[in-house]
Amino acid sequence: MPATSKAQQKAAGAALAAKRGDMAPDELVGASKEMFETMSEAELEDLASTARKGLPDKKGD
Repeated sequence: MPATSKAQQKAAGAALAAKRGDMAPDELVGASKEMFETMSEAELEDLASTARKGLPDKKGD
């Protein structure tokens, strides 16, 4: 499932970094923290790998 906005793609990237141990999970806030807790590494990788070109900044844009 590809990301629907740049913000979602960025949050997934941060959560994925925490899952992989590249950053501390306690540094996460908001959507990235929720994604870290509820999504698998494969799901996060799918969202984070979405190309940003053509995506709106936020879902409502």
